[in-house]
Amino acid sequence: MKVPFLDLKPQVDELREDLQAAFDRVLDSGWYILGKEVVAFEQEFAKYCDTQHCVGVGNGLEALHLILRAYGIGPGDEVIVPSNTYIATWLAVSHCGATPVPVEPNEQYYNINPDLIEMAITANTKAIMPVHLYGHPADMDPIMVTAEKHGLKVIEDCAQAHGARYKGKRVGSLGHAAGFSFYPGKNLGAYGDGGAVVSKEEDLIDKVRVLRNYGSRVKYENEVSGYNSRLDEMQAAFLRVKLDKLDEWNARRNDVANQYLDGLKNVADLVLPQSMDWAEHVWHQFVIRSPGRKILQDSLNIRGVSSMIHYPIPSHLSSVYENFFNLHEFPIAEGLANSVLSLPIGGHTRNEDVGQVIAAIKDIF
Repeated sequence: MKVPFLDLKPQVDELREDLQAAFDRVLDSGWYILGKEVVAFEQEFAKYCDTQHCVGVGNGLEALHLILRAYGIGPGDEVIVPSNTYIATWLAVSHCGATPVPVEPNEQYYNINPDLIEMAITANTKAIMPVHLYGHPADMDPIMVTAEKHGLKVIEDCAQAHGARYKGKRVGSLGHAAGFSFYPGKNLGAYGDGGAVVSKEEDLIDKVRVLRNYGSRVKYENEVSGYNSRLDEMQAAFLRVKLDKLDEWNARRNDVANQYLDGLKNVADLVLPQSMDWAEHVWHQFVIRSPGRKILQDSLNIRGVSSMIHYPIPSHLSSVYENFFNLHEFPIAEGLANSVLSLPIGGHTRNEDVGQVIAAIKDIF
């Protein structure tokens, strides 16, 4: 039996009746852009994230980009980013004309190392953008202390961490603002693209609302050079249905992760992911490390188990940034890129599939 890396059909089957009702509700409304569904989702998601405000936007990259624009960050400015993250974090900075300044991760939980941030700060630094990678929160308290000391904004990249908590507090409520992605494979995913900005800062949210809609708050009156980045009604309606299930599905991900951790704990040459005691991990990905990753991945494929690499090329070595950084400049990020492998995990992953993955790995080693 084959074990897929990601199968979205079971969640559709579970919610089909409610999704169909949401679909019909939007179709029958005759209003498909920035209507009642978006407003309702923004209110519900802000409450879920323990923040006051939410703005639905086109995708996660644009969520981060619009926050930076709203804060007036642009050419000549620097933003501290993790060296170990998906490239969208960096691109959001570059799209503003600012410069991403990478900081290496903590090897225990793969997120930006707070102890290394201060030495990367210059007179041009305007913000820090920690990423809650793979669903594990970044260590936010020392990041906020450093930011306050230097007068910097902290923008959380929550694209992979819907529902995660840091010391009991939801991600998205920890910094000055946060960006979320609702790409279909996320813990809270749409059936298309989508994103959101959340914040307790009313002024920031007002600016993002204007920027997402051509720079306009009144039709045909354009205040600034804005964008077309709007969460549409249909996706908002679907997300409202799925938001009610998010905590339950995250709990299932945690159960799957615990099965992997227990079943693979004695496998030699395998580094298992860690969850810090201050973190409530939501396991967007279950990422192991192996020095023989290619052999492991090929061997799993032969045994019917799909896996993925998140991410095979660190941002500083991508073609986009090849003129700015050199090989071995960020060795921890490079080491992770050469060894990480993501195993199947989701809110509907079956116990028998988890057992098959564990058995396959043990057979290989």
